[in-house]
Amino acid sequence: MLKQLLQRPVIPVIVIERAEDAEPLAEALLAGGMDVVEITFRTAAAAEVIKNIRKAFPDMLVGAGTVVTPELAQRAIDAGVSFGLAPGLNSETVKFFQKSDTLFIPGVMTPSEIEQGLALGCTLLKFFPAGPAGGVDMIKALGGPYASQGVQFCPTGGVNLENMNDYLRLPIVGNIGGSWLATQQQIADKQWDKITQQVKVALAKVVRK
Repeated sequence: MLKQLLQRPVIPVIVIERAEDAEPLAEALLAGGMDVVEITFRTAAAAEVIKNIRKAFPDMLVGAGTVVTPELAQRAIDAGVSFGLAPGLNSETVKFFQKSDTLFIPGVMTPSEIEQGLALGCTLLKFFPAGPAGGVDMIKALGGPYASQGVQFCPTGGVNLENMNDYLRLPIVGNIGGSWLATQQQIADKQWDKITQQVKVALAKVVRK
């Protein structure tokens, strides 16, 4: 799963209120050429959304985001996620996913957190919130001591169409997460064609290393 995920440079970060919007959202992303999605556990519908997408599109990589407790980890696993993510690093949550043999990407912002992640066997780490935490310059600085340890970052938070390649050009960045690809309002308004177009534009702009 780690290898598959690193082959996808852009991961849409989704906040979705209604489970019935799950399939049309996935269809819109797929139509734009994107077969990966992070459904955040910021709404009550998240688990059902994940189930619906996994059932309708079993080959799509569906991640659960904002997994901040073991309870949410259980709900994510029960929903059939391909991988999980969190804004921070909770060793209990990491171990829960590991016991389920499911990839987990904890969030980090400091050298100490990176080392905690490495000690738990995590090499792909969510750098969050990327913009407020120093952005590209901070990741470059962290790359000095940690690139040799096999660390890869997925910067999220403040990443957009204009700056995404500043991140993706860095050797230590595996992929980026972005909420602009399908906003909460666009999903609520069922702007599926617009979402498809935004995905196409983003993928066409990606600079491959």
